[in-house]
Amino acid sequence: MQSSRGERVRVLKRPNGDYSPREIACNKTQGDNATVAGVGGAEKIHPYGLVEPMHYLFVKIVKARRLAPNEAPYVKIRTSNDYVKTKPTIYRPGEPTDSPEWGKVFYFGYNKQESANATLEISVWDSPTENFLGGVCFDLSDVPVRESPDSPLAPQWYRLESGAVDQNSRSVSGDIQLAVWIGTQNDDAFSEAMSSDAPYVAHTRSKVYQSPKLWYLRLTIIEAQDLQIAPNLPPLTVPEIRVKAQLGFQSVRSRRGNMNNHSMSVHWNEDVIFVAGEPLEDSLILLVEDRTNKDVSLLGHVMIPLISIEQRIDERRGGYHVLDEAAHVCSDFRPTAKQLWKPPIGILELGILGACGLLPMKNKGGGKGSTDAYCVAKYGKKWVRTRTVMDSFDPRWNEQYTWQVYDPCTVLTVGVFDNWRMFADLSEDKPDSRIGKIRIRISMLESNRVYTNSYPLLILTRMGLKKMGEIELAVRFACPSLLPDTCSAYGQPLLPRMHYLRPLGVAQQEALRGAATKMVAQWLARSEPPLGQEVVKYMLDADSHTWSMRKSKANWFRIVAVLAWAVGLAKWLDNIRRWKNPVTTVLVHVLYLVLVWYPDLVMPTGSLYVVLIGVWYYRFRPKIPAGMDIRLSQAETVDPDEIDEEFDTIPSSKPPEIIRARYDRLRILAGRVQTVLGDFATQGERVQALVSWRDPRATKLFIGVCLAITFILYVVPPKMVAVALGFYYLRHPMFRDPMPPASLNFFRRLPSLSDRLM
Repeated sequence: MQSSRGERVRVLKRPNGDYSPREIACNKTQGDNATVAGVGGAEKIHPYGLVEPMHYLFVKIVKARRLAPNEAPYVKIRTSNDYVKTKPTIYRPGEPTDSPEWGKVFYFGYNKQESANATLEISVWDSPTENFLGGVCFDLSDVPVRESPDSPLAPQWYRLESGAVDQNSRSVSGDIQLAVWIGTQNDDAFSEAMSSDAPYVAHTRSKVYQSPKLWYLRLTIIEAQDLQIAPNLPPLTVPEIRVKAQLGFQSVRSRRGNMNNHSMSVHWNEDVIFVAGEPLEDSLILLVEDRTNKDVSLLGHVMIPLISIEQRIDERRGGYHVLDEAAHVCSDFRPTAKQLWKPPIGILELGILGACGLLPMKNKGGGKGSTDAYCVAKYGKKWVRTRTVMDSFDPRWNEQYTWQVYDPCTVLTVGVFDNWRMFADLSEDKPDSRIGKIRIRISMLESNRVYTNSYPLLILTRMGLKKMGEIELAVRFACPSLLPDTCSAYGQPLLPRMHYLRPLGVAQQEALRGAATKMVAQWLARSEPPLGQEVVKYMLDADSHTWSMRKSKANWFRIVAVLAWAVGLAKWLDNIRRWKNPVTTVLVHVLYLVLVWYPDLVMPTGSLYVVLIGVWYYRFRPKIPAGMDIRLSQAETVDPDEIDEEFDTIPSSKPPEIIRARYDRLRILAGRVQTVLGDFATQGERVQALVSWRDPRATKLFIGVCLAITFILYVVPPKMVAVALGFYYLRHPMFRDPMPPASLNFFRRLPSLSDRLM
């Protein structure tokens, strides 16, 4: 017992080295305790209680007046460490050229010690000629500090003055309206402020997105009448009439219809399901096709606007949840209809602190490596995107977000990406590069406790496993101190009622998930700034169903690990039977006698053992939410050819000889799986053969033995029978025969259906 338990402990505590999450220290503005008064109502949570407040210098450039003659003025903003400029103002025909408007807010990093003697320079220039139109200078030590919930600072007019760049004061005139203040990331202007003059700076801002509202559209194809079917068909030829249904990019063709010769109608009675997204602007197109001949002929069509179809919100008729995530990492199980939602049970708070040790993702001028990183977090229907920190391998975001939690058995996903779109035009659509992602299961979080940890960012490339850096997060699941709602959620069905009343097939559900993922990606790509489709598909694990030798190995070892406890128990029982430790074996005899003589103690004793095992393993409970496990994923020992196969496209882009080798390898693996499945089936068929008379002599023997056992159990007290069987099982090895027992030999000789396979 001790040896198997020691093995189990070593498995639990086996480190992943540099690839394991670790706890970090963080200065938070609020302690670990959080109060949630009326979870369905107001959230009494400090807006930035999990992250460190970061001070920024905000500059709001509004407009100018009475400028010197110009063509396209712009504003330069310069501090000791930063420099940005606005886009030139383009005047409309007939518009005065002395009063340009910008309406832009910029923010810069601010350090009180470094800025004690620093200045802020704001100057206006003419774009075509680069003429200096005037400027304003501020001493940063005099800039006011704005703390929430203070109202926004009102912009003021400042007279433009000439400086060292332009000694000719005649070319300088007019005023500029602006506001300068020092605030934190909690400032109202922070989400819309810009920190760079990248070509497409909108892609660098922090934003919150919402997934589209998705519905399952059920189409029941019943019957078609009065079809103009082609005459003069060959004898005994039945027309092949099918219905093709289309909704956007989704297309499904029905099975062959059944002809009714009396009424000349065609029957199907077949259900087809699509994914429909709001706003319901598309139309469902039905095409009736005659596919009897090689040339398909269209017999008719109909278009049904989705807006005209009834939306069922009853729990028994329409309460589905449209899956867009893999089931094992789902963050939401609520039905589409909001009328069927239950009250939330708590609030999830996520503080995205920063990252460290990121690898360079692009090259700047002179061959210097650079990374412009941002984070995306997804939970439920809400997506959040942090701002992009430019040219930094150790970016600090310190942004905090909250979600309402309706089910604790859900998963939060956080990904890190390198921003390419801020340099590329929308017509180029250059995808952002993935740096890595992590998942945190909400049920693993203790209530109202702050977890501040650093997680490795891992990706699997064609060259193997690669650590891209680490991300630092602060997470808290805030829920009431009384947990009846949280505990009752564990006894409720995972999915809405309709998934059990009219369940969807596995293959059908996977196809619908692919359509839902594509619709979510298209929806978020139309936002401003857009969230790239490559980002959405990576966060939703859109390719989780694709074949991978590595994933197959991982699943196999997961099964082995699940069965490890049974193997350990069998080894312990075998050691007891072999009297490896006579004292333990004698104690087992005594315990067995007590349980047999007092059978009412069996269930309480078993429950007590479960309690003791749970208390024993409390010492080895996970202290922090787990990240990606490289050993579990079989990522550290994966073969290069297997990785290349995992990254291969469908259809394959490899030469025929490589495809042939991989196909042969897959056949060998499938042959092993086939053998294991056949062995399982054989054992079950042998159990059925005991009374099915497939082997008459074996069935007679089994029935005779069962009859003898019946008489023995009727005559001999059950306790004596149980004691005899138990002591016989625990007998000393000197009384054992090394050959298999007769009962096992009898079972192995029973027939199965394997001899009937072709």
